[in-house]
Amino acid sequence: MSLRLGDIAPDFTAQTSKGEINFYEYLGDSWAVLFSHPADYTPVCTTELGKTASLNAEFEKRNVKVLALSVDPLDKHHGWIQDINETQGVEVNFPIIADEDKKVSELYGMIHPNASETHTVRSLFVIGPDKKIKLIISYPASTGRNFVEILRVIDSLQLTANYSVATPADWKEGEDVVVTPAIKTEDIPARFPKGHRIVKPYLRFTPQPNK
Repeated sequence: MSLRLGDIAPDFTAQTSKGEINFYEYLGDSWAVLFSHPADYTPVCTTELGKTASLNAEFEKRNVKVLALSVDPLDKHHGWIQDINETQGVEVNFPIIADEDKKVSELYGMIHPNASETHTVRSLFVIGPDKKIKLIISYPASTGRNFVEILRVIDSLQLTANYSVATPADWKEGEDVVVTPAIKTEDIPARFPKGHRIVKPYLRFTPQPNK
């Protein structure tokens, strides 16, 4: 199945390290990060899940629930979680899906046959409270993800969902944002009273409106 930005994220029920979970019920009115890793007891995946666990407070602050996945069985997940906690100095407190039948992997297109016919690549989906897919990123098995970048993108997605702004290259929380072309220049002062600067008629900046 080929999913694209704006598509409704498929619902599913799966066994996880935290028991059986229905995705939509787990999501509730929160945002979600659903991400796959190639296999348990592998070095890059161990660091990735450790990093995710260390950022638990950051995800909670943004009303984001995390759900990981691999095609390994549940008993391996439980043993591996102990290793992650020990080696990364964290406590993994988010569910890891045991997708042995590859049901969820195939539903979300996480298996790329030209990379591996049996294991998932490092796919990551950010899903909004409206159950729509907001971000899709796929990494090869050899490259660990930058979860600080994932948080940065979530900040942008949550900001731009509520204001008529976009975020420029390398934007970080608290920096100036771009006023979208749909807003006329003469309407900017009323919409963005913190001020604005015009670089070009199509390139207008304003302080982050929710700060």
